[in-house]
Amino acid sequence: MARLRLLTFNIAHARGPSPIHQSLLPAATLRANLRRIAHLIERLKVDIVALQEIDENSRWAGSFDHLSYLRENCGLPHAVHGVTNRRLGRYHLSYGNALLSRFPVSHHETVPFGGGGLGEKGFLFTEIDTPAGRLPLVNVHLNHRSRKIRLLQVAHLIRHLDTLRRDRRETWRTPPMVCGDFNTPSHRPDATATLLGYFEQTDNYTLLPKTGHTFPSAWPARALDFVFLPAECREPRAKIIRSLLSDHQPVLVEFAAD
Repeated sequence: MARLRLLTFNIAHARGPSPIHQSLLPAATLRANLRRIAHLIERLKVDIVALQEIDENSRWAGSFDHLSYLRENCGLPHAVHGVTNRRLGRYHLSYGNALLSRFPVSHHETVPFGGGGLGEKGFLFTEIDTPAGRLPLVNVHLNHRSRKIRLLQVAHLIRHLDTLRRDRRETWRTPPMVCGDFNTPSHRPDATATLLGYFEQTDNYTLLPKTGHTFPSAWPARALDFVFLPAECREPRAKIIRSLLSDHQPVLVEFAAD
């Protein structure tokens, strides 16, 4: 039996907990913040890391690949970038979600919710070949301004999950794990509750963490970051990690898979 550790973390473009926009920070400061995040990943002995608000090559975030820099410094050899925002030209932007993994990634696909070049949300779907078998994982980031838009985005995600279940389920060890920044201010009817209701109709899922807040990191008052685990991920334990490496606090989940 293997125990695996999954971390979901919105790293806020490596600007740290400060409200100062990343475009006003020197690249050296962004790199230093990323090294601190890498050290946290190493210290927690994480196997899989789902990241949101991470830049591939954005002028407003130092014009370097944040995921490659993290991979070089945290000891996890496999990485996939799911870019949901891309703008070319002098003020180039390229950012979205990403995955770091101790284990090979056999398949991945990026799905933006819309066609915007700035502020577009979406999800990254990956299949990870762990010692316990192939684990599917969805890393999602939802809209922070509008409940209506969040519900439309969750409906988009559910349709895609239905397609994945139909086309790829025979190769999976478990149903998909889903994690990320849901930007839902509570468990009351909104995106998080809607997705949990979908999972309760199809499988037996657990929403983690059950208590606690992740945003803002300096004085957490809202629960925005979650992990949905299927019943096949047994004996789950969840912890919100106290840190000031972003405006979000990361969520660590450990579970057994065999």
